[in-house]
Amino acid sequence: MVLALTVCGIVVALVVLGLFVFGLRRRLIQRSGGTFDCSLRWDVPERPDTSGKGWSYGVARYSGDHVTWFRVFSYAYRPRRVLERASIEVAGRRLPEGEEELALLSDAVILVCLHQGTRLELAMSEDALTGFLAWLEAAPPGQRVNVA
Repeated sequence: MVLALTVCGIVVALVVLGLFVFGLRRRLIQRSGGTFDCSLRWDVPERPDTSGKGWSYGVARYSGDHVTWFRVFSYAYRPRRVLERASIEVAGRRLPEGEEELALLSDAVILVCLHQGTRLELAMSEDALTGFLAWLEAAPPGQRVNVA
């Protein structure tokens, strides 16, 4: 009985510690500011896939001339993707359809982009989208920015 209670206590402590580390990691990422919730789907086909597969929930952070994207459900402190402003080409935007509505946040708008030849989709709130497009258009003089 004592062994079972000890094992249960250790399991509960590990779960609480894991959740604490998730929260701490997110706070450290957001500490420098300029962050927004953003789901990402990398290397998508030309036709939109509305099955909801391939989306990863994350946090994006503006860092000078690039946006770093971190997965939420990860312990890694390094970003999963780095998108350079000069390499981002906006191909269009759309609203979630079908099962995508369940896979994404309720107020999400999907931005279809090309980054160094790779087609990707970013899903974010309307406010975050406005900020993202303003950041793209605010490129220093001489940089090519393609916003549809």
